[in-house]
Amino acid sequence: MIPQALASAVLLCLVPADDPLPNRSFEETTEAGEPAGWRVFKWGGASHASVADFGRSGSRCAALSSTRGADVSWGAIVAVRPWSRYRFSGWIKTEDLVATTGRGALFNLHGMRDAASPVLTGTHDWTELSYEFDTGATDAIHLNCLFGGWGFAAGKAWYDDLRLELLSSRELSPAVTIDASVEREPIHPFVYGQFIEHLGRCIYGGIWAEMLEDRKFFHAPGEEGSPWSVMGAEGLTMDRESPYVGEQTPVLRASSGSRVWLSHDGLGLVADARYEGYMVVAGDPSAAPVTVVLEWGGNVDDRAFAVIDSLSAEFQRVPITFTAGASTDSGRLQILVDGEGEVRIGTLSLMPADNVEGFRADVLALLRELDSPIYRWPGGNFVSGYDWKDGIGERDRRPPRKNPAWTGIEHNDVGLHEFLRLCELIGTEPYVTVNTGLGSVEMCAEEVEYCNGAADTPMGAMRARNGRPEPFGVTWWAIGNEMYGGWQLGHMPLEEYVAKHNRVVDAMRAVDPDIRVVAVGAVGRWDELMLERCADHMDLISEHFYCQERPGLLGHAAWPAEHVKRIADAHRRYRSEIGALAGRDVRIALDEYNYWYGPHLFGELGTRYFLKDALGIARGLHEIFRNSDLYFMANYAQTVNVIGAIKASKTESAFATTGLVLKLYRRHFGSIPIEVTGAPEPLDVAAALNEERTRLIVAVVNPTSQEVSLDLEITGIDLAGEGTRWLLTGPHARAYNAPGGPTEVAILETPTGELAGPLRVPPMSVSLHALVTRR
Repeated sequence: MIPQALASAVLLCLVPADDPLPNRSFEETTEAGEPAGWRVFKWGGASHASVADFGRSGSRCAALSSTRGADVSWGAIVAVRPWSRYRFSGWIKTEDLVATTGRGALFNLHGMRDAASPVLTGTHDWTELSYEFDTGATDAIHLNCLFGGWGFAAGKAWYDDLRLELLSSRELSPAVTIDASVEREPIHPFVYGQFIEHLGRCIYGGIWAEMLEDRKFFHAPGEEGSPWSVMGAEGLTMDRESPYVGEQTPVLRASSGSRVWLSHDGLGLVADARYEGYMVVAGDPSAAPVTVVLEWGGNVDDRAFAVIDSLSAEFQRVPITFTAGASTDSGRLQILVDGEGEVRIGTLSLMPADNVEGFRADVLALLRELDSPIYRWPGGNFVSGYDWKDGIGERDRRPPRKNPAWTGIEHNDVGLHEFLRLCELIGTEPYVTVNTGLGSVEMCAEEVEYCNGAADTPMGAMRARNGRPEPFGVTWWAIGNEMYGGWQLGHMPLEEYVAKHNRVVDAMRAVDPDIRVVAVGAVGRWDELMLERCADHMDLISEHFYCQERPGLLGHAAWPAEHVKRIADAHRRYRSEIGALAGRDVRIALDEYNYWYGPHLFGELGTRYFLKDALGIARGLHEIFRNSDLYFMANYAQTVNVIGAIKASKTESAFATTGLVLKLYRRHFGSIPIEVTGAPEPLDVAAALNEERTRLIVAVVNPTSQEVSLDLEITGIDLAGEGTRWLLTGPHARAYNAPGGPTEVAILETPTGELAGPLRVPPMSVSLHALVTRR
């Protein structure tokens, strides 16, 4: 997962299209004295201001300057007409402006490197600069008065008297022909894949039902980072000589007249729900009893008790159960020691009683509804510092570790066995990533043997001792994650990694020649050398992309499809230019993709998704369908909370808007894409037959705020005149669903007949029309 240093955002309300530029001569200012309607973006030390008595035509202008060097701009979001051509012009004045690593002073469109004016450096009086651009499939742009640009500049620049002129505009009359007699390469079901990583609240606090954080005491209670507080701290010590698990075990010592206890706040409880757990505890018999208390309110009666009456020198696992008397997100678990002597707490656990083998029942139900056919695990950046052997064996004895790539603790409660069991519970295929970062060739080969080897092999015997005599039979393996990136643990030069990749695959195939492997890919030189030197050491090659927020609805929804097409175009070129691919069909595994922007409301990277994001994911799927000969797999990143298709609070869960789209297409779209021709803009139209060819499915995305009429002609098939429509929409572009909150975006199912005459497509919608065919 590529770290995002900056999340872009829609800055201002869109300016009316008949007067698109805000404050074009910078005469209006805010209370802070800055140009109204404009916002500064800067990298490096810079000054920015609205300057009086210095304007070209009026009194004021916008100014940018830097002594040390900076990349800085005044930016504004401007509404434009899609599929139109514009000319932007403005005036710039400079003084002693030096381009160091950047360009100088200019105007440009953010995100469009070629949409830029000529550049000024040195000292110039007011000079008019302009450029022309096509809007394409976007209805809003981010204009910049730029200083530096793709690097730093130093000196001074002033900007004034901007102008945006509409030169031409294409009138849209959406019309398509669907020819069911022209079939394309079948869509592989793996394009509806998912990805889960040990990050934030995806697994712990999402899929996994454990309610207690740091249950193995990686942090000492009361220290920064620990969810545990301690009362009577003088009675707490940490045993680092002979800990039960990890590097330390808390020891509570009570004496006559002094009580010591630990407390864990912030538990989510549901009224009348039952909670089950246990505590692994040892201690002096005289220190008993130990009382465990679950609280859900501030009154004396708002609590339940479990009492451990006897202790021994050896650790014992003692069950504890409670029934909550009220619902709260602020529940508390307390461990009280009243006797005299020491109590050692090895670990403890608490889960809702309805958990399914450790997984949250509500989340598991949504995963089954999602019905994704393949899940990638455990990373992601996480895997490059992960030792898979930490996640096997008795769960309570697995060591807690610092998450190697992200914040927080890796509890190692969910490892290979748990992940593969999850796949069995929801009926999906596992896709395991091996550690080619800090991991060794031997580590990767041993992991394959552990999963797939017979019980008489060294690793197979270890698996059998851990409760699974028969092999798991994992077919799909990712050979590392994003090893091209400097942020990746174990990153190395491309030439070195190519050699390591081949050694790892040779070792893994020596253990199990039937596995299928996916190489790390990235469009550009990395892909080219991997395909030149490793084509015989891969079945697929991965690609990743993440989209931030774009201004405007149409442009925002177009972004995933643009990335999908960019990657597909590159791979078509590779097939014609790279000799090692001759006779080989190395397809794409898009095993991370999504939008990624906005505040983290559901834990680390726990962003919220809106209706407009669902429109974009649907458009991305359509582009995958149009390139079904290249895309074999796609894994939405990630499944729960962390940029997830499902959002989960402590006690409830719900499909995010993007999850609804994936569920909709997985259930109802066909597997045999057929030809769609014409000019659907601004709509996006895809069509397919189901495998039995008993249904024709027409999918239409309307990423605009207006109802659009589509002229639709269907040929090459005989329709029975009956069918079903599924419509996904909501009241506005930023509508969303939240766990326990109102459902703003939903799928509505209605019967439908022939698609005769113009099809009226609701605004901001995804609609699937399944039409029965006559055989």
